[in-house]
Amino acid sequence: MIERHHTSDRMSKIVKHNGVAYLCGQVGAGETVAEQTADCLARVDALLIEAGSDREHILQGVIWLADMADFVEMNAVWDAWVPQGHAPARACGEAKLARDILKVEIIVTAAIKD
Repeated sequence: MIERHHTSDRMSKIVKHNGVAYLCGQVGAGETVAEQTADCLARVDALLIEAGSDREHILQGVIWLADMADFVEMNAVWDAWVPQGHAPARACGEAKLARDILKVEIIVTAAIKD
């Protein structure tokens, strides 16, 4: 069974299937990539809790940066957020994001806790 949460005509914020939660891409507010990353990850935390998961159950993270020059700054926030010993599979690339003010977007897939 597929379960969808916060569904609009375009997308769902959470899709759950076979014990896995798929989150839509999250962006954050702030002037710097560090501020946007921290806000984005706070939004991921809230969706993970709603989905019945948490940081320790993240399977994969996909990160899009508007400028790869922000890689080190973004990673400092990401590394502090990921629980030690629970780093997910991850990819990070550069992409033109939906709005010019956005510096980072993060997509997370996580196992639902038993």
